[in-house]
Amino acid sequence: MSEKKFILKVGKRGEIYTVSEVRRLINIEPGGKVVAVVSGDKLIIKSKPTALSLLRKPYISRPVSRKEVEETRREIAEWLEEK
Repeated sequence: MSEKKFILKVGKRGEIYTVSEVRRLINIEPGGKVVAVVSGDKLIIKSKPTALSLLRKPYISRPVSRKEVEETRREIAEWLEEK
């Protein structure tokens, strides 16, 4: 990933104003939230994902064996029979 540098303005009360390119690059919108990380003398601003954006992301889990699938199906079937 390439690194880009931007000069941002700081307001009278310490607000940091971004430019539209920064907002577009890290996917932030007005009213949205960001995460600020301070590391030494560096300030890193990251977009904070919304619940909806997390749900849209593909979930990557460990590989599941056929035996595990069959056991889980059996457990679910037993649970459903009890209901």
